[in-house]
Amino acid sequence: MSITPVCVGIDVSKAYLDIFDPLAGYFRIENTISAVSAFVSTQLVQGRFVVFEATGCYDRVLRLGLEAAGVAHARVNPQQARDFARALGRRAKTDAVDARMLADFGRALAPKPRPPSDLARENLAMRHKRRDQLVAMRQQEVVRRNECDDAATADSLTRHLAWLDKEIEALEDGVRAAIAADESLRKAERRLRSVPGIGPVAAVTLLALMPELGRRSPKAIAALAGLAPFNNDSGKRRGQRTIKGGRTRVRKALYMAALAAANSKTRLGDFARKLRAAGKPPKLVLIALARKILVILNAICRENASFAC
Repeated sequence: MSITPVCVGIDVSKAYLDIFDPLAGYFRIENTISAVSAFVSTQLVQGRFVVFEATGCYDRVLRLGLEAAGVAHARVNPQQARDFARALGRRAKTDAVDARMLADFGRALAPKPRPPSDLARENLAMRHKRRDQLVAMRQQEVVRRNECDDAATADSLTRHLAWLDKEIEALEDGVRAAIAADESLRKAERRLRSVPGIGPVAAVTLLALMPELGRRSPKAIAALAGLAPFNNDSGKRRGQRTIKGGRTRVRKALYMAALAAANSKTRLGDFARKLRAAGKPPKLVLIALARKILVILNAICRENASFAC
């Protein structure tokens, strides 16, 4: 017989952690390293199962504190938690209400405990995110310079673009150094790059943002990337299946990989040509190929093998 642990709900904000424990009640602590360390070191949290929403950088201190103390916890999708509250008819939303709701969510749905953090991948993800931000900024500045007819403003834009080029190059060097310094990342990148269409940027995107590769089923991994078509049927009506949700940046990287692989002289290129010959729309062909690439990537990561053309 197994004993279900007490579920503690924690609502995370920038400044505070609002905590609801079914046995100890509601209380609040500061979202700081010292406050979290004191909280996780008490007997209050030992033997509990902690549930909190993913809130970007704001839950990092809590995550690392719980891991260091060996406390089981789940980091859940905020939309899923909000849908759970609506299903219970709870319309009010405060920090205290959300903490209680997350405790109920954990008790009712028993989410899987979060695996230990991979700090190397997290650091890689932060650098990759910063690179994406600067690349987007560079694209905007290029458009502004092309549309600018004032010499002084054009000079300012040119200087800024030169600075952006240097910063992007420095970040890319940092990403390469981070991968080279970690044996598991280095081997994983080599396996990913063996698949046609997967270049250096796509490989880093997958390393940083898809740590689940090799650990999930093909359908589950496709859903995480937003490449799983969902049914839209009701009664006698059979609606068109569409993809939705998932990790946008990963999906974009796989779409670009599909563009590159579609015309290659490999099994992936043959797959795309077969779909086109069957009259499938171009975008459907690329989405189907992107999903196939992801499923292959998932398989080679699981088997620690390289792709065989």
